[in-house]
Formats: sequence, structure tokens, C-alpha cells
Amino acid sequence: MQSLIDEIAERAREVIGRGKVADYIPALAQIPSRKFGMAICGVEGGEYVTGDADETFSIQSISKVFTLILALQTIGSTALWKRVGREPSGNAFNSLVQLESEQGLPRNPFINAGAIVVTDAITAHSVSPILQLLGLVRRFSGTEQIYIDEVVARSEAEHGHRNAAIAHLLKSQGNLKARVEDVLAAYYRQCAIAMTCRDLARAFLPLANGGKQYETGEKLLTPLRAKRINSLLLTCGLYDGVGNFAFRVGLPAKSGVGGGIVAIIPGKYAICVWSPELDELGNSLAGTRALELFARKTRLSVF
Repeated sequence: MQSLIDEIAERAREVIGRGKVADYIPALAQIPSRKFGMAICGVEGGEYVTGDADETFSIQSISKVFTLILALQTIGSTALWKRVGREPSGNAFNSLVQLESEQGLPRNPFINAGAIVVTDAITAHSVSPILQLLGLVRRFSGTEQIYIDEVVARSEAEHGHRNAAIAHLLKSQGNLKARVEDVLAAYYRQCAIAMTCRDLARAFLPLANGGKQYETGEKLLTPLRAKRINSLLLTCGLYDGVGNFAFRVGLPAKSGVGGGIVAIIPGKYAICVWSPELDELGNSLAGTRALELFARKTRLSVF
């Protein structure tokens, strides 16, 4: 496995230079574009890393998976799914078009509108939503070293006009319970969580392992909830690029504009790749290539 991912990393780096680092969040634009890391964590033990796998980066929309888990624990599935759908959007992750035409019901919890509703579900029921979220992430990953990159959080807040527009539209349509300012503050900080590829592979392993924590065996999710979250990752985890990703890779996954992608092979592995340059849809260019090579060479996918 180690020689395989070293080879994959070398080949994936060949596409670096063809994408673009996210620059609409100025703090992300400062990240060196040639970074590449990859980590694999197995349900039966064993970790394999290559490149910059132990360097922290802003996980951005990957955090939406953790907030979804926390929201389901906080208000329950029945209440949450009345406020957000479970279908692919087919539109850009920060689009307002469907939100307007569909009366404030976001298509899924991973587009920005849906994630803001999910964050609201936590914020409306907690005096410290980010501390709760950090606690959950630390528990899933098995490390206390997870933190908020406050520089990135401030940059998000200063340039988050479209997210503010989404939040106000949701509020006007009755699908935001807490104050808009409080929800946005929590949303920007959750997106600024800093983790390594190794951290993320460990944190996502319960989704590959029937809900069990990778190291202690503690049951963090029911097998049914893990299965349902994986299904959402497969159909909605890479926004309007999800169909092409399923075609090329064939794994449940979640991406973030910080350049990270985490993929799940149920019953076997959680895999995290990180490369800051993005394709035109906001997904890591070299990261997608690495996962495609991994799935092809190992013949591991859900199809």
C-alpha cells in the first residue's frame, strides 16, 4: 500500500499547474499550490501517508459532514429532514436560484444553503455550537489537536457576502431559527477548522466502519446512520461535479475548496487527499486524480 500511494502521489502531481487555488477567500489564496498529501486509514488497522499528509489545511466544506452528524444528534432526523432535502442540486454550491424557486428548502445538506440550515439547527440549540462541533471532530479523529484557523475564519467573514445573502433569504423564508449573525459566525468558523489528511482519514473512518471509532471501537454512529450519510456523500458530496466524480472514482466522498477530499470505501478504508488547486467546479484537481488512480489500481469502488 505504501509504494502504491507513493506512486499515485507522483502521478497526481503531474496535473498540478492546471487548476486554480480558491482566491475568493483571500486567506486560502496564500496556500502554496504545489502541496499534495494523501492518507489512508483502514478499518482493521494500518495507516499509510505520503507527501504533505501531516500538514494542516482548512477543511472548508468537508466540515459539513461533521455538522450534519451533530445536527442529527441534536434535533433528530425527522425534524432535520423537514428543513433540508436529500437530492443532488445540479447547481453551483453557492447558488441562490433553487433556494428562491423552491421556497427556502435547500436540496441537500452539503450545498451552502443546506449547510447553513444544518448549522442553524445546532446554533439554535446550543450556547457554544463550535465548541460542541470541535468536541465531536476530536472524538471522531481521536486527537485533541483539532483547532479553528481564526485567520481563515476572519477572511471568510469579511468576504462572505453570498453566504450572508443565502442566510438572509433562508431567514425571510422561515427556515432559519437563530439570528442570522450567530449562524453565519458559526458557519464561517466551522469551515475554518484546520486538520491534516491523517486527521481527516481517521475522523471519517467510522463511516467506513459501521459507525465505530477507528481506535477504541466506540460506537459513534448507528450502522444505518453511517450508511445514509455515505449515500448522501455519493450523490451530493461534490456538488455539481458529483456525477463525473462517481463516473471516474465511484466512491462516497466530500470535497472542500481548501483542496481536501475525503472518500469512503465501506468496510475497508477512509482516504483523504489534499491539493489546493481546484478544477472549475471547486474540487481538488490532483486530489480527484489521485482517488481515480487509487480506485482503478485497487479495483475498489462501490460499483
